[in-house]
Amino acid sequence: MSLRRRTRGRPSPEPPPAPAPAVYSGPPVFLVIDALGRKCPIPIILLAERIREVPVGEIVAVQADDVAARTDVPAWCRMKSQDFVREEPLPRGWAFHIRRTY
Repeated sequence: MSLRRRTRGRPSPEPPPAPAPAVYSGPPVFLVIDALGRKCPIPIILLAERIREVPVGEIVAVQADDVAARTDVPAWCRMKSQDFVREEPLPRGWAFHIRRTY
């Protein structure tokens, strides 16, 4: 005697709904640096040159698609005592949010 259930004619159960995408509710971005298409170390150089344009406490976003930026930007923030806020995925690359601390 088999214990298998008959499934013919029965609809398969619906998959659970996908989770809603996270919505960024942090502070607004003061300056966006577009480094898309630029290779290492250009995203960091642009950030170092332009962070002085951002008032202390405000956010700068560096957009980059070079995979090295995923480690370089947080490392630069640690070395320069700036706050790495978050990494946001983009259709092409990422936006790295940094809060200027001094």
